[in-house]
Amino acid sequence: MLKALIFDLNGVLVQSPPLSERFKDKYNIPTETFLPVLKETLAKVRTPEAGSVFSYFQPYLEKWGLKINEKEFLSFWFKVESVVPEIIEMARTAKLRGIKLFILSNNFEERAVYYRANFPFIYELFEAVYYSWQTGFVKPDPQAFTNLLFVNGLTPEECLFIDDKKECVDVARDLGMKAEVYLCPSELRKLLTSLDAI
Repeated sequence: MLKALIFDLNGVLVQSPPLSERFKDKYNIPTETFLPVLKETLAKVRTPEAGSVFSYFQPYLEKWGLKINEKEFLSFWFKVESVVPEIIEMARTAKLRGIKLFILSNNFEERAVYYRANFPFIYELFEAVYYSWQTGFVKPDPQAFTNLLFVNGLTPEECLFIDDKKECVDVARDLGMKAEVYLCPSELRKLLTSLDAI
C-alpha cells in the first residue's frame, strides 16, 4: 500500500525557463560559456557549509562585464519560477487520502529562503522538505533517500518517488521504491490514479 509520495522540486513541482537561456537572451552570454559555470557553482552550493551562490558567480559576472549586484542576480534567477498548480492539486488529493507528502531536493539556501517566502503553502502541504544543503546528501546519493525513509519510519516499498532526472529515479528503484521520471501533469495523474493515490 502506498503511504508516501516523494517529489523532486525543480523540474517537477517548480518550473522555470532555463537560466542559461535567459542569460543568453538578456546578457548575451553564450550557453556554452554559462552552463559550465552554473554546473560548477550548483555542485558547491548544494552542500552544507557552502558560501553564497552569488559569491561563486560574482567573479564570472565581472569577467563577463556584467554589473549585477546580489539582489538583482537572485531576483533575475528566481522571479520566473512558478509552482505547477495541477501537481499541487494532486498532492492535496493524495494527502486527503492519508498519503504523506515529502520533497527531496538538491538545492541551496537562497533558493529555499525564496520558496518559503513566495510558496509558503508548500511547507504547509508537505510533511517535510529535505534540501541537500541542509542534509549533506545530494541525489543520486542513496543516502538522500535512505535518510528520508529512516527519519519518517517508511519502507521503500511504501513510497513513490517522482523526479525529472533518470539517474535519481534509477537509484530510488534500486532501493526498492516505486519511482518514475516526471514527464507532464497528465502522465503523473495517470500514474497516481493507477496507484489509487488520487
